[in-house]
Amino acid sequence: MRGAPVVSIELLLDDDTERAVRAEWDALAAAGLSSLAAHTAPSNRPHVTLLVRPELGPFAVAERAAFPVVLGAPLLFGSGDRRVLARSVLPSAALLELHAAVHGAAGPGENAPHSAPGEWMPHVTLARRLKVADLDRALPLVGGDLHGRARALRRWDAASATVTDLGGFRD
Repeated sequence: MRGAPVVSIELLLDDDTERAVRAEWDALAAAGLSSLAAHTAPSNRPHVTLLVRPELGPFAVAERAAFPVVLGAPLLFGSGDRRVLARSVLPSAALLELHAAVHGAAGPGENAPHSAPGEWMPHVTLARRLKVADLDRALPLVGGDLHGRARALRRWDAASATVTDLGGFRD
């Protein structure tokens, strides 16, 4: 699946939390560090990836209530001298239930390991290809816990570069 076009289902956050994450992207960029602020496509926004597959048919999940989301400590993914810098997302019961519901609605398929049930590490990406040598400069730019709300789901199709709104959550 690596390098091939994928389809993902992503959880979007409330406006205040999105602004806070974007401020961290901007702080990293202002310090001359790798940051998602450099990716200016309209589809680039803070999100929690729930499912990634090479293909996905029609998809819908039942409407649900909005729920709290807590972005916590920074973490690193990958190996070598460049890594992905992300904020952990605390796996609340509501978030785990949503993850299970998304995978249930999708049915069987070839999940990317980082989104598969039992292997999923919920996170919001801050930077890709951050030099490990720059970690001492990057970490102070990532603040404490961010308390937000889950607000909507979207579908991202990398092959066609399209985003489909899958609906918001009721308050």
